[in-house]
Amino acid sequence: MKWRKFFGSLFASGAGLLALGAAAKGASASKVAYHLSDLDKARFVLGNISNHIAGCGGPGGITVALVVHGPALRAFHAIDADADVEKSLARLKGDGVDPIACAITMKAQKVALSDLLPGFAVAEKGAVVRLGELQQQGYVYLRP
Repeated sequence: MKWRKFFGSLFASGAGLLALGAAAKGASASKVAYHLSDLDKARFVLGNISNHIAGCGGPGGITVALVVHGPALRAFHAIDADADVEKSLARLKGDGVDPIACAITMKAQKVALSDLLPGFAVAEKGAVVRLGELQQQGYVYLRP
């Protein structure tokens, strides 16, 4: 009778460990899409992203896309960019953040990709379309 309890407990423990291992393998990094359109919020949003990455244990714990359009894109024009914005973006890019600029806004502001701070990709169909695509890919939408 004692052996039955022993082996029953052993079996239950083994099954529990297998379940934990499977859960750990299935765990994935968070995916977040930040939406930035207000020029006066550029520094704030970059700070939020930095804090978010730190709160997730560093760059390996989260995947971040920063989708920028409208007046906010002016904060990332290389010729006019604030030094703090430039440093913050470079640091975040080093942490794996994907900055994405709206093609429609770029056309309206008469800027090319080369006119923006380094590291930007272009949302050819527009920022709002790209944000929708990211959400379909499992990204959480945030607009601080």
